[in-house]
Amino acid sequence: MNIVKRNNVKIIGDGEKTLMLAHGFGCDQNMWRFLQPMLEDCYKIVLFDYVGCGLSDVSAFDKHRYQTLDGYALDVVEICEELNLENVQFVGHSVSSIIGTLAAIRSPHLFEKMIMVCPSPCFLNVPPNYYGGFEKEDLEELINLMDKNYIGWASYLAPLVMGQTNKTELIQELQDSFCSTDPRYAKPFAKATFFSDDRSAIAKLNLPTLILQSKNDNLASVEVGNYMHKKIANSTLEVIDAFGHCLHMTEPQAVYQKIEKFIER
Repeated sequence: MNIVKRNNVKIIGDGEKTLMLAHGFGCDQNMWRFLQPMLEDCYKIVLFDYVGCGLSDVSAFDKHRYQTLDGYALDVVEICEELNLENVQFVGHSVSSIIGTLAAIRSPHLFEKMIMVCPSPCFLNVPPNYYGGFEKEDLEELINLMDKNYIGWASYLAPLVMGQTNKTELIQELQDSFCSTDPRYAKPFAKATFFSDDRSAIAKLNLPTLILQSKNDNLASVEVGNYMHKKIANSTLEVIDAFGHCLHMTEPQAVYQKIEKFIER
């Protein structure tokens, strides 16, 4: 198996420290293009697409492997091992924050620091102690909509994720990204993303961790960020005054400044 081809891996820059940028659900590595130019002069940047996303080799898609986030975490570990990476600064957007956490628990020797952009360990409400933002029935209806009306599903979800007040072209780009992902691969990833409960996993994370939280996020509230900050022992929480779930696209300068300060301290 050619892992570089499988995950469409690209390496940019030649800095001493390695940053691995991991995209969220329904996206690909292109979503980092606003942040990438700020980072590549100082760091070695590793970009990739999860199997089933972007320009990955979809022939490598395994229905059993990718029915849970552990399968995607294995992608991350195998890429690191293939490239002989060490002391990786892992930057994960949304669900990739949890995927990175699972990878770091699995192979702690590969990673040095964890940076989470709009993370959530569980999107479900689990009363009385945890509110991830969604009732199970609502998420099941959202998944069912993928079968009934895939375009309608994408057009509903994109503004919810990007933030309705952000640039129309960014909302459209996210919608196009959702639509361009084959439902055969998007649906298992959606189920793994929205129905996972990894609250116990984040408590096992021992790496220095930066949590970047959007002040107004339809998918991951500030309360979720506070919850993660409490559960991850060696963590820092930074709330950015912004709208939406894609801070790396809507507020790249602010995200860059927080990341650089965290990495270099």
